[in-house]
Amino acid sequence: MTSAVVVGGGPNGLAAAALLAKAGLEVTVLEAAEETGGGTRGHEAILPGLMHDHCSAIHPMAVTSPALRTLDLARHGLRWLLPEIDCAHPLEDGTAGVLLRSVHETARGLGVDGNRYRRLLGPPVRHWDALAQDVMRPMLRIPDHPLLLTRFGLPTVLPATVLACLFQTPQARALWAGIAAHAYRPLSDPFSSAIGLGILTAGHAAGWAVAEGGSQEIARSMERALREHGGAIHTGVRITESKQIPPADVTLLDLDPGQVASLYGDRLPRRVRAAYRRFRRGPGAYKLDLAVEDGVPWHNEHARRAGTVHVGGTFAEVAQAERAVAAGRMPERPFILVGQQYLADPSRSVGNVHPVWAYAHVPHGYDGNATDTVIEQLERYAPGIRERIVGSHVTRPGDFAAANPNFTGGDILTGTKTPRQLLLGARLALDPYSTGLPGVFLCSAATPPGPGAHGMCGAGAANSALRFLGSPSRDAVAPRSAFDDGDMSRRVPGEIRKP
Repeated sequence: MTSAVVVGGGPNGLAAAALLAKAGLEVTVLEAAEETGGGTRGHEAILPGLMHDHCSAIHPMAVTSPALRTLDLARHGLRWLLPEIDCAHPLEDGTAGVLLRSVHETARGLGVDGNRYRRLLGPPVRHWDALAQDVMRPMLRIPDHPLLLTRFGLPTVLPATVLACLFQTPQARALWAGIAAHAYRPLSDPFSSAIGLGILTAGHAAGWAVAEGGSQEIARSMERALREHGGAIHTGVRITESKQIPPADVTLLDLDPGQVASLYGDRLPRRVRAAYRRFRRGPGAYKLDLAVEDGVPWHNEHARRAGTVHVGGTFAEVAQAERAVAAGRMPERPFILVGQQYLADPSRSVGNVHPVWAYAHVPHGYDGNATDTVIEQLERYAPGIRERIVGSHVTRPGDFAAANPNFTGGDILTGTKTPRQLLLGARLALDPYSTGLPGVFLCSAATPPGPGAHGMCGAGAANSALRFLGSPSRDAVAPRSAFDDGDMSRRVPGEIRKP
């Protein structure tokens, strides 16, 4: 029987493993930690029963992922839940930019900016079924829908600062700033609009969903899919040398490029080894999990009902903070992503104490104490939150790296998203998953289409592995597998809207 070994049990490693097992391979996953999931895990670090996501938390790109749909994770217990409001970006005057599931409803709330927002997002959202087939795979391919991809791709080339000129109101500009800031890049950089537009399009198509019970349920459902097809998982197995990897017909590595270069050393082709060692890392995350009695007292009412809240002030303030972080300076007022997953999934709370997930963008490897800075920033938009906090847990950049070597320096995106690394991954190659070693493939978030719990990096590597094995017709994820009927109502299995 044809065999595969997957080193690393994050969402991409698990997706690759489950898809290869589904294709008939004998698959073994080796994970260094005591549980799989990588960043897609949860913990009860503050109070028993109070569930916080470890890293990955809100999943607009995962709901319609071809990889997850191919695995039919709904059948394995994964259930997506949606908040009433997807995202809010409050300002100090009490107003906010508000993102709703509907493009038209969002546009209506943006006033004079509504028509431009509708023209920008309406077409790609309507065609997301087809567009996702090209967006969520490597760019150095002949696209299935070249006109759609071109129409979507042209604005993504722009710096976020330029695209912001479409909007007149501070609310619309701030909303765009917070979403563009997910790229962890200065908003004045070329292609700094790309990740934000991808998130917006996918989010309008399917919502900013959370996994019922916590993000670890994504990993657990993939584990069940893998085991259903005979796959095996071994945790607590740390691989430090390539000779520790059991022989197999194909090997997939859910590792960052630097780890691969260290594992294989001179066995890698010289150019590949050099590219992996040059791979650039991005800024870090400083995460503060909070137990908040009666929830966050946001001044803006929409923020109180939003699953995600972006805290950073005006467009100019967010741009200034992101520029400082990229330059290695800790900003006085950092940009913060706040998750209120309990609004969609009340099972995560304990009585009237609710889990609030928040992390600030900080410089790579930042080792200072930013807890007071984060809370002071929250107080600007939620006066009185400090008095409601009954417990907290800090995860510094070094803690992220210790728990997951892919997150070196707290870089939870597994690499800075410069134009080159955003489009090409770790190196310039027609097959970005190939390591240059026969039968060995890279499947981490350092490969296209990049970070997230969508599993598409793993799916791309699994497809490459199957082609290497001489099975081009057995792609782990066929181009249209996730969108075979065009029925919008079926995009979110088990969808529940919570008021």
